[in-house]
Amino acid sequence: MNRVLSILMAALFLAASVGAAPVPDHPVSQSKTKSKTFQSGSKPYQIGKASWYGKRFQGRTTASGEDFDMFELTAAHRQLPLGTYVKVTNLRNGKSIIVRVNDRGPYVSGRIMDLSYSAARMLEFRAGVEKVRLDIVEPETVASIHSSKD
Repeated sequence: MNRVLSILMAALFLAASVGAAPVPDHPVSQSKTKSKTFQSGSKPYQIGKASWYGKRFQGRTTASGEDFDMFELTAAHRQLPLGTYVKVTNLRNGKSIIVRVNDRGPYVSGRIMDLSYSAARMLEFRAGVEKVRLDIVEPETVASIHSSKD
């Protein structure tokens, strides 16, 4: 039942994010890690490099305690609370999706997020690493997207 609800929520988020407009360019200053954390009102987001992980980790236990499924829309982030929903936008092509943070990582220096195989595929990652923008999706927004589809 939990898996069915997870797939349903992922499909609803995907449907809601399909028509999203490309993200405008934002001024970004240089830093050592080449990733940025911004505050836009009370809504934080990051810009930096993201990669993906898949088959090699399929079925392994994530930091949240659930088994990793490379076909779900999930991600690993170092600091965001587990269970946080994040809108991830590929800055190369403007495509975006909403993923749920269920693991810790990435462990490669200079990257801000690891996405599941399916999430990276939907964002059309070319060489495995892309520059992305992360926007936190507030719980009220997730609930309103879910209730507007009923």
